[in-house]
Amino acid sequence: MTGDWEHVGVTTASRLSRRLGPGLALVTGLGAMLGAGVFGAVAPAAAAAGSALLLALVLAGTVAACNATSSARLAARYPESGGAYVYAGRRLGPAYGFAAGWAFTAGKLASCAAMALVLGHHVWPEHPKVPALAAVAACVAVNHLGVTKTAGATAAILAVVAAGLAAALVGALGGGQADAGRIAEAWTGSPAGVLEAAGFLFFAFAGYARLATLGEEVRDPRRTIPRAIALSVAIAFAVYAAVMGAALMAVGPEVLAASSRPLVAAVEAGNLDALAPVVAVAAVVASLGVLLSLLAGVSRTAFAMAANGDLPRPLAAVHRRHRVPHVAGLAAGLVVAGVVAIADVRGAIGFSSVLVLVYYALANASALRLPAGRAGLPRAVAVAGLVGCLAVAAALPPASVLAGAGILMLGFAGWVLRPEPSRA
Repeated sequence: MTGDWEHVGVTTASRLSRRLGPGLALVTGLGAMLGAGVFGAVAPAAAAAGSALLLALVLAGTVAACNATSSARLAARYPESGGAYVYAGRRLGPAYGFAAGWAFTAGKLASCAAMALVLGHHVWPEHPKVPALAAVAACVAVNHLGVTKTAGATAAILAVVAAGLAAALVGALGGGQADAGRIAEAWTGSPAGVLEAAGFLFFAFAGYARLATLGEEVRDPRRTIPRAIALSVAIAFAVYAAVMGAALMAVGPEVLAASSRPLVAAVEAGNLDALAPVVAVAAVVASLGVLLSLLAGVSRTAFAMAANGDLPRPLAAVHRRHRVPHVAGLAAGLVVAGVVAIADVRGAIGFSSVLVLVYYALANASALRLPAGRAGLPRAVAVAGLVGCLAVAAALPPASVLAGAGILMLGFAGWVLRPEPSRA
């Protein structure tokens, strides 16, 4: 019942095609982050933190930076598909490895559904599930064609998102409604609210896991993955701080909390409201880009788990021509489509954040087990990441915490009771 963990994380010949260089690796990481927080998590975060929204962003970014440091160290040592599923399995034991992989898979499936629904609400507010389901189908098809095509599509999407975020900055700051006093005056967020908001905003930074799960498809992974992770987190934080700060100055936290399209609302409040449609289009494209990257990442984790016997073996199949885990990709798309049919955007984000924070807590715990001589930064970074993940996860809405705990226990029960994996 332990799986073949002696061979998980061993850097032998890749089973997948190594086609991603440094540039495309950075684009892939940014594509999984930029847009998710701004267009999906700002409203619930503003409702929780009030005018202390930027403080929550700093906290979320700090936790993300600790996680990124641990993930980079681990990815350099174990450059295989699977991320913390591989790391925890090798460093902490098979049960922890399964917990990490299961938390990532379930959490990211919820993230995919949230992004699809955000897209749907911007495309067709009266019937959001129709475009949401169409987007899921399109992303599954693109990922099936191979990781190089996926990265190329992500680069194009990033260009559109950058233009939209620039329009949001100009509209919010230049429309005559900006008031810096809205950030400094009467911070309404409580410590518990700031922690809860950090949990929602962490949803925006979790995209660098996409790079760790692509360990078998990156050229020179020991150098490329750590650098791409660090750069993508730093760039995403700078963009989020600028855009969220501008939105706060434009309309204040109450308007952001009440709107399903907070950046659009910030631009519409001023004299440059003609830019609002540009921001709305960017929201659609950003959601599509994140959905594209997330579906690719979760299919790779499912692929690694299936290859190790922790999920059904057919999910480990690799397409003969495109060299991608096509069965896992299709299965992930079907699950996301089912969640879209019943999901609530805010609930999906909270549920996803709980599980992804558990995933990174296990990554930090795994980093603590690395040999001291290989630690590029003090072990205190991994400790801070571990404590931060658990504290922020516990502060999220009780319904999200309980649902996440229930899914973890259900998955673990299935893992314990599963038949012994075949060694054939």
